Amino acid sequence: MINKVQLAARVILGLIYFVFGLMGLAMVLGFMHPPQPSMPEGATAFMKGIMGSGYFLPLLKVTETVGGFLVLTGFAAPAALVILAPITLNIILFHAFLTPGAENLPLPILMGVAHVIAMTAYGALYLPLFSKK
Repeated sequence: MINKVQLAARVILGLIYFVFGLMGLAMVLGFMHPPQPSMPEGATAFMKGIMGSGYFLPLLKVTETVGGFLVLTGFAAPAALVILAPITLNIILFHAFLTPGAENLPLPILMGVAHVIAMTAYGALYLPLFSKK
């Protein structure tokens, strides 16, 4: 049974992915203009590469939006959490290495902690992923 902390973590993570995924889709589709913050050179190069591919940013934002919705609603949440795990890890590493400064880490760390806590609710489902067969 999912306890309240696990449920809260799942809802927080789902909201973050759903809202930021929708915002990203709105920017990709031209409904919103991306903010123009000054980013360090490495972060700018990374983002230009993702946007320059032509396909990856829309795919990423659709994955974030759908995954966030699934995590938020609880429908197929274990699968969505597995799919979103590499994205969460990349968000943490992006901010840790490409946007230096402690002020850039609270949201990524919250996402990482919430992701781990949310996944603990489905631990029995994940055990076969680590079996030797």
